[in-house]
Amino acid sequence: MPAEKPKKVYQVAKELNVATPAIVEFLEDHGFDVPKKHMSPLTPDMYEEIIRKFDPARWQKKLEEETRVLDDAKRAEAERARAEQSLKILDEITHKATEAAETLIRQVQEQRDERTRKIEQEVEQQEELRRAEERKLTDEEERARKEAEEKARREAERAAEAEKAEAERREKERKAAEAQKRRAKPAAPEARKPKKREPEKPAAEAVAKKPVKPLVKPKDVPPRKPRATKEDIEALEKQKKLLAAQKAEKYRKTVVQPGRDASSRRRQRRKKVDQREVEATIRQTLASMETTGKRRRRRERGVETAQEEDGKLRLTEFVTNQELANLMGVEVNEVIAKFLSMGKLVSINQRLDKDLIELIADEFGYAVEFVSTEDEEEIEVPEESAPEDLAPRPPVVTVMGHVDHGKTSLLDYLRKTSVIAGESGGITQHIGAYSFIYKNRKITFLDTPGHEAFTAMRARGAQGADIVILVVAADDHVRPQTIEAINHAQSAGVPIVVAINKIDKPDADPERIRKELAEKNLLVEQWGGKIQSAEISAKFGNNIDALLEEVLLAADILELKANHKMRARGTVIESRLDKGRGILATVLMIGGTLRVGDNFVAGQQYGKVRALLNEFSETLPDALPGDPVQVVGFSGAPQAGDAFVVFESEREVREIAMRRQLLQREQTFRQIRTMSLDQISARIREGGIRELGLVIKGDADGSVEAICDTLQRLSTTEVGVRIVHKGVGAISESDVLLASATGAIILGFHVHPNIKARELATREHVDIRVYRVIYEMEDDVRNALEGMLAPDTREDVLGLVEVRELFRIPKVGVVLGCFVVSGKVTRTNMVRVLRDGREIWKGKIASLRRFKDDVREVRAGFDCGIGLDAQIESGIGDTLEVFEIVEVKRKLASATP
Repeated sequence: MPAEKPKKVYQVAKELNVATPAIVEFLEDHGFDVPKKHMSPLTPDMYEEIIRKFDPARWQKKLEEETRVLDDAKRAEAERARAEQSLKILDEITHKATEAAETLIRQVQEQRDERTRKIEQEVEQQEELRRAEERKLTDEEERARKEAEEKARREAERAAEAEKAEAERREKERKAAEAQKRRAKPAAPEARKPKKREPEKPAAEAVAKKPVKPLVKPKDVPPRKPRATKEDIEALEKQKKLLAAQKAEKYRKTVVQPGRDASSRRRQRRKKVDQREVEATIRQTLASMETTGKRRRRRERGVETAQEEDGKLRLTEFVTNQELANLMGVEVNEVIAKFLSMGKLVSINQRLDKDLIELIADEFGYAVEFVSTEDEEEIEVPEESAPEDLAPRPPVVTVMGHVDHGKTSLLDYLRKTSVIAGESGGITQHIGAYSFIYKNRKITFLDTPGHEAFTAMRARGAQGADIVILVVAADDHVRPQTIEAINHAQSAGVPIVVAINKIDKPDADPERIRKELAEKNLLVEQWGGKIQSAEISAKFGNNIDALLEEVLLAADILELKANHKMRARGTVIESRLDKGRGILATVLMIGGTLRVGDNFVAGQQYGKVRALLNEFSETLPDALPGDPVQVVGFSGAPQAGDAFVVFESEREVREIAMRRQLLQREQTFRQIRTMSLDQISARIREGGIRELGLVIKGDADGSVEAICDTLQRLSTTEVGVRIVHKGVGAISESDVLLASATGAIILGFHVHPNIKARELATREHVDIRVYRVIYEMEDDVRNALEGMLAPDTREDVLGLVEVRELFRIPKVGVVLGCFVVSGKVTRTNMVRVLRDGREIWKGKIASLRRFKDDVREVRAGFDCGIGLDAQIESGIGDTLEVFEIVEVKRKLASATP
């Protein structure tokens, strides 16, 4: 094959679209000899230098190709070496495995032979024992039979002698009676003697002459059974035991010895079952079953009594027909029949919604009170404590207020730390629980977010507090979140202490703050009210002691006490997923003492306390009422606000959690199905709602809840947010697969995807966004929803055209001879034909010409010819209004109903 001819300078210049002198000058600058200028042939080195200079993209592609080829060669070589190494290792493993298998087979065969030999010996010994027992049994049976026959023969002889003696006595009496009769009567004539019958023979003689059968033969049953003696009874019992042993031996399980065929099977005696042990086990099982049944029936009777008190049923939604019938004390068939009479077909295990439960309970004369899945009748009601068991507990103080008014700065000063440094954006986005000792008295602080998105967090903080510190910046005003915090505290019935912060600033005006608070029905003591207040500076620590004195005074008035001996109870403040410890939840203790090893249930999750940590991650031995503690050992992430209750057994907490999860799943399923059925026709009429699917993952349950609430408030009648999944923890591969299947976007809050999840997201083209501040996420979702809105349209008038002539062209139609009065005319514009100010047609321009040339546009003051998209009856003097339709992006505010 001939070698490829080298390219010349002018060819490369044409290929690269570069001037030839530039290439020649470049080559000469780099020391290459170019004698023929543009006709000079190029060596490979010269060509590479030209490509590197004038076509970097091709040069980069070439380098990548060379790198790829080199990498492929290296990879192939590595694969070949790995394959050879694998084959070598495989041969070694195979050789070792073969040797090991042969050794193992030999050992197993030896063990099998040894076991077979031992079994054969045991079988022979057992067979000898059996034969010996059979011989012993045969001798004893023969001896017992002979003894029985001998005894029966003696009894028969005694009976025969007694009967013979009785017969002799009766014969003597008969003879004496005949002799006396003969003496009393005269003798009969001799003539009549021949006619006289032969006198009857005596009974004894008749008996003697009659062939007498033996009364009892050795094997015959005697006519009269003799009375059994003690020796007879013992012999009979012994004989029964021997017969039972024979039967047991007969029905014993046979065992086929290894290495023998079926013809050489021998029976192997099993270990004799101890009847006393069997009877004891049965009695214990029956007693346990009876006790369990009694306990269960007693518990059920107690529950039914509590639930049926005053004709009111206390139950959860979505109970089955069977459970509802048991609570009402009727047969389930009656409930089903009542439903049938109403025209509803139900089954015995079908779960009923709230409406059906109220309907059927009313038919049977019961009122219904629905309780949540928290089982309030057994969990939510706290145990009553005796006065002597109550002990003082530290107050729980919640710090609330508007964002950036200094709530966390106040806690920073008290704890001598920097909590703000750990929060993104300088705002609190989690509920923090801390303990602080002031004048030998412990105070528990709850720091709540002030941002608008964290309404639910502030509500939980107010409900779990004894005292609320309302922080208001003196250089600002009473803001919406300040008013919301006041409402939360007042609805929870918690006393408020106002802290007017930032008094160190030049524009601080505490009086303005007091005035604005008074307008919100919050009168401080300085203005004649009952609300305690203090002017502080959280940055420099001014008057912090006065604020704490006010807090302790309010706590003394409340006389806060709790029982340390009751079973531990608390409230989940926050939950998150810790990389090293798993699920970690912050629990505020309400009563009792929580220790490591306690079984607990919190909402739909359960677990056992593995460790107790304070806010500095230091291990604690226990947690007392009023203490905030981080609990390790949850089966799953609980929801913020769930009740935390300790139980004795793990089985009990598991059953409660499983029951709550079942009810929650049923409720979710019913809600989803009801929504789809009720709104499907409305969605069809409206043309459907465009939805933005989201998978939300966060570092804490409270933050995820706040994000969901914030984003769902952005939904309108045209576009909406659909939360496909939400959870606590890092973004995993399952989240990416779910987002890919549902067409959703993954939003992470303080969490990141792992390497495999990120690679899978790249392959599946799933968008993952990670945020550290909640309002940045809200802005992005708002922009995405606005992009999904159908844009508004408006018409912009571009010019006016007057029709002055009509030209009829064959095969083309009518062309309007026009004069552009104002603006301009573009070939892509729309036109509206106006006659006497009234629109008679609207459409597109088919053609635009000036003289005989097609033009793109014609400006004002020029003539043109316009062909319309349709044939209309246009006349001289009509006006053409030229316009274009412009799409205008809509905002979410314009999409609200």
